[in-house]
Amino acid sequence: MIFERIKSEGIAHNSYFIGAENEAAVIDPRRDCQVYIDRARQNQMRIKYIFETHRNEDYAIGSLELADVTGAAIYHGPGLPWKYGNTLNDGHEFQIGSLKLTALHTPGHTDESISYALADISTGEATVMVFPGDALFVGDAGRTDLYGPKETPRLAANLYQSIYGKLLPLGDEVILCPAHSGGSVCGMAIASRDESTLGIEKKQNPVLQIKGKQQFIKFKVAERPEIPPYFKQMEKYNLEGPPLLGRVPAPPPLTPAEFKSEMEKGAVVVDTSEPAAFGSAHIKGAYSIWLEGLPSFAGWVLPYDNPILLVLEDQSHLERAVSYLVRLGYDRIAGYLKEGIEGWYNAGFAIEHLPPLSVHQLKDKLDHHEDFVVLDVRREDEWSPGHISGALHIYAGHLEKRLDEVSRDKLVAVMCSVGHRAGLGASILLRAGYPKVYNVLGSAKAWVAAGFPFTKD
Repeated sequence: MIFERIKSEGIAHNSYFIGAENEAAVIDPRRDCQVYIDRARQNQMRIKYIFETHRNEDYAIGSLELADVTGAAIYHGPGLPWKYGNTLNDGHEFQIGSLKLTALHTPGHTDESISYALADISTGEATVMVFPGDALFVGDAGRTDLYGPKETPRLAANLYQSIYGKLLPLGDEVILCPAHSGGSVCGMAIASRDESTLGIEKKQNPVLQIKGKQQFIKFKVAERPEIPPYFKQMEKYNLEGPPLLGRVPAPPPLTPAEFKSEMEKGAVVVDTSEPAAFGSAHIKGAYSIWLEGLPSFAGWVLPYDNPILLVLEDQSHLERAVSYLVRLGYDRIAGYLKEGIEGWYNAGFAIEHLPPLSVHQLKDKLDHHEDFVVLDVRREDEWSPGHISGALHIYAGHLEKRLDEVSRDKLVAVMCSVGHRAGLGASILLRAGYPKVYNVLGSAKAWVAAGFPFTKD
């Protein structure tokens, strides 16, 4: 038996390659799917099946891409008007060499969610692994808010039944293989550890320590995870099938003049430098989204109908940046700036600055009652335990739609947990024409380390 977890960084997505003898299957593939083809070739296997656990919201599924190359059949759960693949019913079984895969309808995260129980019949009929998609994670359970607040109680009740009626009865010894690991937006508190069993989760998963169905529903209804706007695009793509890539885009290097020409045609600039580097010099109108922040924040601010231009702090970051964007359905990457920002200003083009502000400078301004705005762009669960008294709170992802709440006549000091999201927030303000914007470097972490006070008002 061959088993491999394929991790997609940034979106914390787990897909799986499983096989036996000369046959293989892939569960929840990503769009840049060469990795599965390579695994099949290395193990002299043919990818026969592609299984989806649900219509994913946080990334564009790679099923059609992989099927186009391999000819594999695609399967997914019941309840949606899929435009591709085949719909499964509860209990449907598949043979993959000496492996048996059984489909288990496990609604709750979404109505069509389906899990797959795997047995190695060369050694026995017992289930050895389960792939629950977003129903159950290491240390957490799937979010149930995606259909809106009116539907959350129903979905939570279904998830409870799926976990306790379908998944946990498979046996304590069954290895858990969820669709996401720590850092995913598909759960509130997924553990960073990948390895677990159903028995370990019964003992340690905080959500499974909640006693009774009604308390479970109450707990899930109280959760307030963010819903990025790009989820709608992913739901459309993953119902109809994303456009075929054929290959991962290879954006060309552009001279500063070529780059500027693309900007004038409507392309959107994304600078993936760290906040301090962005602050020292950047192209006017650029979004500041640090490289590892692309998977989390590109979908909040980047349009799907405009080409994207990249400014990279290091040219070696190109492949990673492209992979992150493609997995979110951003295929129109027009190019990247040759020689980075240095090439831009060496060519005589204008640059813009984002001044840094230390927490000590910020504290001094507060102590002297200077007239300015502290804008905190952290999530609600980060803000509530402690923040600067009098600060304005707008999550970074919502800032563009709430700019009317931020004064244009005052200096604005933007902060988050360490300064990365503050850089994004500050770049949004600069794009909107705010004249006096600062990024608080170190932000909340540095503020606390310096011994300065937070409030819970």
